Amino acid sequence: MEMRTKELIAIGASVTANCQPCLEYHVVKARENGAEEREIREAIAVGKTVRKGAAGKMDQHASAMLNDAAPNSGACGNGCGKANACNLT
Repeated sequence: MEMRTKELIAIGASVTANCQPCLEYHVVKARENGAEEREIREAIAVGKTVRKGAAGKMDQHASAMLNDAAPNSGACGNGCGKANACNLT
């Protein structure tokens, strides 16, 4: 894969990850490797779309957790793997 393409992918990933220093770096590198402004704009738009979709799904999931959460629902141990995640007292 050529560097221009890799840098365009990195631009989209930087936007999705909300990493401003990464975005600045990869935009410069993309230009150095021959990316056109139109391509850079498209990569940024794709990153925004992915970020927005992921954030929307997380918001829905968080809301569902509030609506579905019940004391002692048996959810302990199904999360991040923290041994004491359910021992909140």
